[in-house]
Amino acid sequence: MPGHHAGEGAIDLGGPLVLDEIERVAHGAAVTVNPAARERMAAAGAALSGHVEERRRIYGVTTGYGPLAEHHVLPECAEALQRGLIYHLASGVGAPLPSDQVRALMAVRAANLAQGYSGIGASSFALLLDMLNRDVVPVVPEMGTVGASGDLTPLAHVALVMIGEGEAFVAGRRVAGAEALAHAGLIPAQLGHKEGLALVNGTSAMTGIAALNGSRCGRLLDLALQMAVCNAELFHGYSEAFDPRFGMVRPHPGQRWAHAELARLCRSSSRLQAPQQPPPVLEKVDAQSGVLHNRPLLQDPYTIRCLPQLFGAAKDQLDHHNGIVETELVSATDNPLIFAADGHVLHGGNFFGQHVAYASDSLALAVTGIAVHAERCLARLTDPRRNGGRPAFLTGGTVGLDSGLMGAQVTATALVAEMRSLAVPASIQSISTNAENQDVVTMGTIAARRTARLVELAAYVLAIQAIALAQAMEMTEGSIKAFAVSSRELLARVRQTVLPLDRDRPLSPDIAALASLFLSTRWRPTLPQHDMPGEI
Repeated sequence: MPGHHAGEGAIDLGGPLVLDEIERVAHGAAVTVNPAARERMAAAGAALSGHVEERRRIYGVTTGYGPLAEHHVLPECAEALQRGLIYHLASGVGAPLPSDQVRALMAVRAANLAQGYSGIGASSFALLLDMLNRDVVPVVPEMGTVGASGDLTPLAHVALVMIGEGEAFVAGRRVAGAEALAHAGLIPAQLGHKEGLALVNGTSAMTGIAALNGSRCGRLLDLALQMAVCNAELFHGYSEAFDPRFGMVRPHPGQRWAHAELARLCRSSSRLQAPQQPPPVLEKVDAQSGVLHNRPLLQDPYTIRCLPQLFGAAKDQLDHHNGIVETELVSATDNPLIFAADGHVLHGGNFFGQHVAYASDSLALAVTGIAVHAERCLARLTDPRRNGGRPAFLTGGTVGLDSGLMGAQVTATALVAEMRSLAVPASIQSISTNAENQDVVTMGTIAARRTARLVELAAYVLAIQAIALAQAMEMTEGSIKAFAVSSRELLARVRQTVLPLDRDRPLSPDIAALASLFLSTRWRPTLPQHDMPGEI
């Protein structure tokens, strides 16, 4: 990513924030902070300085850390105390977090500090912004935090670079922290009272990762619903199940959203079977048993019939997750907090990441459910006994000599199995640590990281399904114009990346390329919006 300098168009981390803004910063957007936020931080810093001058007892400022807070530390030792905190917490292990996740967590840390309750100094805060704007990305090992006092370990690796140590990525190279700062023309921070603690104490890593998860999952949800409509069209599904009156009598917001989206997506389709009202009369035939056998089914399998309920539930979980995360973006999440208006210093637990942990776990279940649905649709579409007379595994060449999507369908099944194994909630895995000081912990960052992985795996499953849908559409008799506009756009977009499968070929590159597009691009068809959709 190229470096940026703050200016017009920069993201204001001191005001209201939404997930998409954090994602923009993660991908290289410049940042700034408004004057009001700077005034808030200055006031808190001045209040803290007054307490230090009076040699008052404040956790992490004039005491040791955790259970060592029984040892009081004189203000003269402030710099050594803060530096030692960063040193002992910089104990993460594993592969580095992706650069976009690190930039996201840095942006969230800055946003949390900008609330004006942490006592961060102006120069240290400016350095954090400058690192984002000049694209100095600390090397942050992915493992080592329990999400209790927030994300102490990953944030310590960011702070380590800020004091000129550790490692960072800059200009495409992994270099020592001091070299990275020098390359960007930046000077290491000199830590004042509480500045080490302010930099490492809070939920910023889990929240930054969760913000990216929310944005990406939103794109996948929109796309998956479009593909579900295409799948229904391939099987001449009954549109009756999509009638918005179902949502009126079961008024979950997500389900009502799904009915509205389905009405919009399906309106241009002539392949779906319209409802018959009143219901047709039974045939008049002689039937000694009183039963008319082997008549057409009047309902679809659940992968088609229950789209409003399945995707509606996922939408409610996504909205809940995103609401939690956006609240966390504009929160003060460290400890202690300085309230400049009255000078009070309050010791508490705003660093505790339970909200984000629960939200991440709930989103993990929803995104896994989306992948399960896609895999089941794919299984039906590739099965010659159930796919409406299409070739086995949608083979484009000679069936038997060519195997079509047989291998890709197995891959989708394997991905769903892996997703299920990863979907065990992290938020209930509390293990007491820190000499029983942190006797309950949240595992929020594990939950967010795991959900990020699930979103990636779901994108692969959807990519395989999209390849199958495009192949099936081109194998379907009749005009392609009978499909909904959204389905035709899906076909066109898939074909921009993936060629038709006329003969067997390795599909791994196609799947990876399509999955990457799904995660980075919102594929929302340009259809007319309606405030209150009518019957389909």
